[in-house]
Amino acid sequence: MKHGNRYGAHRVIEPTAVLPQPAWRVDNAMEIYDNEILIDVDTLNIDAASFTQIEEAEGGDVVKMARHSLGIIKERGKHHNPVTGSGGVLCGTVAAIGPAFERPGVAVGDPVAVLHSLSLTPLRVDEIVSVNKATCQLAVRGQAIVFQTGVYAHMPDDMDGALALAVYDVAGAPAQTAKLARPGQTVFIVGAGGKAGLLCAYEARKRVGITGRIIGIELGDAARRRLERTGLADVIIQGSATDQIFVREAVERATGGEMADVTVNCVNVPDTELSSVLATRDDGTVYFFSMATSFTAAALGAEGVGADTTMIIGNGYTKDHAAIALNTLRESPVLMEVFKEAYATGAGDSQPVGVRASEI
Repeated sequence: MKHGNRYGAHRVIEPTAVLPQPAWRVDNAMEIYDNEILIDVDTLNIDAASFTQIEEAEGGDVVKMARHSLGIIKERGKHHNPVTGSGGVLCGTVAAIGPAFERPGVAVGDPVAVLHSLSLTPLRVDEIVSVNKATCQLAVRGQAIVFQTGVYAHMPDDMDGALALAVYDVAGAPAQTAKLARPGQTVFIVGAGGKAGLLCAYEARKRVGITGRIIGIELGDAARRRLERTGLADVIIQGSATDQIFVREAVERATGGEMADVTVNCVNVPDTELSSVLATRDDGTVYFFSMATSFTAAALGAEGVGADTTMIIGNGYTKDHAAIALNTLRESPVLMEVFKEAYATGAGDSQPVGVRASEI
């Protein structure tokens, strides 16, 4: 059995001298190296930015969407959307463990979620069985590789699998928000009624306390109603986060001109960077969790309006992020109900497609 690099560099096909995430193409042969894990994959949770882009590109046709995803995997050896640059997460069952894999606590047969991005995960999908637009999840038959440094978590015993995977997909967002928010602060959440936004609103509410405020913005009625139902936001702004002047003026009114101390951007569409910056006070912090973010637009936009804000890239990993995200639902009965309705097995409209890789 061959020995592999702990970061997966041995899987890179092109270009050379990079790791699997920035690589254009990786080796997705499912014969494991001595320090890898093989996963039998049953579900892909495509990140919202990537799923939305694929859905729009294919006019919402689920068969075409499935073929699109299989085309990405065939070309790149991983589900790394070349337009958004993002991936998602997956879940499945541990099929094999290399003898040099050094991390204890995982065994063959364990159900696990792989929490690092699909954009770096060697993946082979033989068939996409169904597509669920509501949850951004694909039921599949396939396999994936986890490197020595991979991030994974066991599937919880007390929670539906599809629901847990949906939470794991955005686990970095609430955990990072918990680190950023402080008592008495005003936290502005862009996309506050979505999956990541609701979890962030809960963690922010806990941290800012009764002297702080949570402001959320959502465009759609359904997302606004979800946010209202939770009672987490003090102010809900309904409108487009891409309308930069509208957002600035709305937050200015809501804060009496003081603006937000912390802004968390969780939306799945581009062109919201400067709206987030404009909503934040000088010396405040903007956390761009959204993979639809252009960091060039954020940096140059902030420069152009003279905004002295600290901007944080949405690292999907922070210590204990999986446990923090799941515990958010366990602590909040209303959030648990909202998430069950939206993301648990049977939620939404899972449409059978039965598209095989051999057809691509």
